[in-house]
Order: sequence, then structure tokens, then C-alpha cells
Amino acid sequence: MSNTEVNANVAPERKTHVPTGGFVRENQKSLLFIGAAIIALIAIYIAYQKLYLAPREVEAANQMYVAQDYWAKKEWDKALKGDASYPGFEKIISNYSNTKAANLAYYYAGIAYLNKGEYNKAIDNLNSFSSNDKVVSAEALGGIGDAYVELKEFDKAESNFKQAADKADNKFLSPFYLKKLGLVYEKLNKAKEAAEAYKKIKTDYPASTEAQNIDAYIARVEAKQ
Repeated sequence: MSNTEVNANVAPERKTHVPTGGFVRENQKSLLFIGAAIIALIAIYIAYQKLYLAPREVEAANQMYVAQDYWAKKEWDKALKGDASYPGFEKIISNYSNTKAANLAYYYAGIAYLNKGEYNKAIDNLNSFSSNDKVVSAEALGGIGDAYVELKEFDKAESNFKQAADKADNKFLSPFYLKKLGLVYEKLNKAKEAAEAYKKIKTDYPASTEAQNIDAYIARVEAKQ
């Protein structure tokens, strides 16, 4: 076998790429700029939280307690509009946006509007509220459901009462909203679904106030099936 043939049968040598750091050297200025920009953004965020947002949180909370007192007394107009010395929930929302106080003010304002019969405003405010607290979240959803009932938009009320019952997940609010859900199903001529809602009260929450006379409701809707 000739040397030519031997060389032809030998696999070509594979060259291994060894990083040389050239990329870093060539892009050093860009990488330094990106790093500096990230640090600057973090510093701005921390400064925003501590120097701007935190003082506004304290100020908003100090301003809102009078409106909360009016709300507890069911003086809805003063709770919303405030008085000569303190702002109401409307101004708290407007003047202290992005604060926890403003978020809570949406809830208070929504319930106040609901009690004043301003149902669309109630829905808008309660939809703007958010919370990790199951009970308050359920009450907000229930308030939206009540507003839709008053507007005779029963399909939307159905959705909110169902969510409220699930969200509450307790022996007090869940049967309360399940009963409202059943009544809305009746308005929608959904007798089967109404019966299911009422039966859930009877089986899952037998000690609740709503369970005491729920058999009459079950009998009524079963007669319509």
C-alpha cells in the first residue's frame, strides 16, 4: 500500500477551538455599559421604593382613615368625597395611585357606590381592586355580582358569584354566595344548576344559616326540571 493510499484512509485531524477571550476584549465597552445600566436601574428602583413610594404610602394611609370612618358609619358621600379637612376615597385613588392605600380605596369606593345605587361605578372600582386575602377578594367579587344583579345582567352576576363562593372557601361566605348563585340561576331559567348550588349548601355547609331552609329552595327548582 502506498503512502498516498495510507494517508487517504486516515481521518483528517479535527481542530479544537480554544476560547481566547477575544470576544470579551472586543466587546468590553458594551459589556461594561450594559452592566452599569443594570446597576443604575436597580438603584433607581430602590430609590423609588424608599424615597418616593414609601413616604406616599404613609401619607395616603394617614389621609384615608377619616374616609374609612365615614364608610363604617355608612355615610357614603363623605366616604367618597371627603370633608373640608380630609380627602375621600376618590381623591386617595387619584392622588396616591400605585400605593397599597389607593388599591384598598378601590374596594371601599366600590362598596360605597354599590350602596348608593351607582352600579357601573361600583363594578369599575371593585374590578380595579386586587388582594391576596381570600375573604376580601370574595367580598369584592360578590359586590360585583350584586351590581350586575341590579343591572339585570344575570349572566355576569352568575360568573362573579361562582368565583366568590370558590374564592371564599369558608363556611360563612361560601354558602352565602352559593345561595345568591342559585337565585341567579333561577333568573336565567337554569333550574338544574340552581338545584346543584342549593344542594351544595346542604351537603357542604349544613350548619350555615343558608342551609336552614334550603330544602324549600331545592324543592322549588326541582319542580321546574
